[in-house]
Formats: sequence, structure tokens, C-alpha cells
Amino acid sequence: MRPTRSKSVFTRFAKWTARMSGRPVAFLFAVSVIVIWGATGPIFHYSDTWQLVINTGTTIVTFLMVFLIQNTQNRDAEAIQVKLDELIRATNGCHNALLDLEELEEEELDGIRQEYCRIAREARARLRRGQHDTDVPEVAQQLSAVKHEVEAEKRELAELKKRV
Repeated sequence: MRPTRSKSVFTRFAKWTARMSGRPVAFLFAVSVIVIWGATGPIFHYSDTWQLVINTGTTIVTFLMVFLIQNTQNRDAEAIQVKLDELIRATNGCHNALLDLEELEEEELDGIRQEYCRIAREARARLRRGQHDTDVPEVAQQLSAVKHEVEAEKRELAELKKRV
């Protein structure tokens, strides 16, 4: 199954720019521009205008590239999250409460991470005692409770927005 082509001109341009700017030829082009600029220094007597050209050019390119690359990274990160969510959802024995963790508040995410750190410590301790570490610890109840709290807070927020 081949993915459909993006309809947004900006998205296609951002993808193309990110892909092209990461290639060796783009680096060689940038180095060439700097070498040519440096070589023209004596011709222009190292004037303020000569320096302003490279400063302005690099500032504009950097400014625009930040937005294009961030757009591409955001899209890639979201695609990876969807793929991970699908793996969790489709894998028997996985905790569906782990789906869309990126939407949780930082404190809630830290709590879940601490629980998994505890599980990892216990698994390493079992390995040191010569035992297996392949069981599936139950964390679904804690994750489910956190998810219900988040959903309740979202409902409260939606109610507040309706009143405003």
C-alpha cells in the first residue's frame, strides 16, 4: 500500500526541503558559497557590504529552515506515535492504556515512567538471582486510572469553555 501524496503545497515543499538539505550535495553547495564569498573578499576590499551579504543570507536561510525542518519533524513524530499506538493496540498482552501517552500531562507521564523504572529494577534483580524476567507486570489499572482522570479533566475543561 503506497501512501497518498500530500495535497498541501507547503507540506510537499517542507518534505522536499528537509530531504534535500540533508544530502551531501547541499553541504557541498553551502561550503562552495562560503568559499566563493571568502574568495571575493579582496575584490570587495572586505567591505561592510561584503560581510552583510553573507550575514543576511545565512540568517534568512537559517530562519526559514527552522520552520521547514520543525514541520517535518512534527509530522514524523506524530506518524511514529500513531505506528507505536497501533503496535500496542494490536499486540496481545499489551496495555492499551499506554496508547497516546504523549497527550498526558508531564506529572502523569512521570508517574507512569517511575512505575516502569520500578518494574525494570525488579526484573534486573530477578535476573541477578538467576530467574526469568519475561512476565507481564500489571500496570494497566494504574494507567487506566490516570487516563480516566485526564478524561475527566478534559470534560471539565470543555464544560468551562462552553460557559465562557
